[in-house]
Amino acid sequence: MLIGLLTAVAASICYGTGSVLQAVGSRKSAQREAAAAKQVTQHGGPSLSSTAKAAMTWEFIAGTILDFVGFGLGALAARMLPLFLSQTVISANLVITAVLSVRLLRIRLTRPEWISIGVVCSALVLLASAAGPEGSGRTPIATHWWLLAISLLLVVGGTLLVRALGARAAILAGLLSGLGFGALGVGVRILNGIDPFDAGALLTDPALYTILVAGVGGMYLHTVALQIGSVNGATAALVVGETVLPGMIGVWWLGDASRPGFAWLAVLGFVLAVTGAVTVAWFGAPESHGAEPVTLPEAARVPEPAHVP
Repeated sequence: MLIGLLTAVAASICYGTGSVLQAVGSRKSAQREAAAAKQVTQHGGPSLSSTAKAAMTWEFIAGTILDFVGFGLGALAARMLPLFLSQTVISANLVITAVLSVRLLRIRLTRPEWISIGVVCSALVLLASAAGPEGSGRTPIATHWWLLAISLLLVVGGTLLVRALGARAAILAGLLSGLGFGALGVGVRILNGIDPFDAGALLTDPALYTILVAGVGGMYLHTVALQIGSVNGATAALVVGETVLPGMIGVWWLGDASRPGFAWLAVLGFVLAVTGAVTVAWFGAPESHGAEPVTLPEAARVPEPAHVP
């Protein structure tokens, strides 16, 4: 349990640091593309070329490397801890992001943010105290195929929907990216051929390809959400998608459990952790601290429709 917790915390630090660097790279790229009137599609969303250029900044590349390290550590944590604990600890990377934003994005944290950070840290202590052994993760192979199919639908359908909605899709992109990362965590947990190692079972397991599809798709949608704006709402949605559904799947489907008599404490810690993380995201975005949003030149702006969902 202790090794799993330390691994999840290390993954959280990597993800949090990587997110700040990716945000810096995405915003720099978006500003350059906006100046050249090349940032948006006809719907007002980022073009594929602008997203690719954001991924080529050194800050984004460094952040992506940290994400890969965090992914490896997070995968180990998902195998050693209940999903409601591992996914929640990893989602607490928002605390790391908020603190680093003070330095890299020149943001001053407000009292509500410090309180929210304290709530998240306290909630993680409650969760760690209440968590019991993780479930076996053994499921029928048909379930692995279902997870892959759902992940493909989520990534492909979600990408098309986000591009159709354009600039209004920041929160949706954040939620879909969170669900993608959640599917990745479930895929890691149920992956065959790991213990004991069996290359044949590993390569023929649909869960392996779920990890690849959900990971790449979640990363792309996260990048789009960072480019569009409204990073606070998008990141809050990501936290919900990454923690709530995978945590429930872990309990209902994979056999994750709390210590006997501590179920109430696990639920309380989970709710407080998610609520605190969402609050950190909501109050901790650059927009809420007076940072100037990325604006498009007149030629690139698209009139908003009368009805915005």
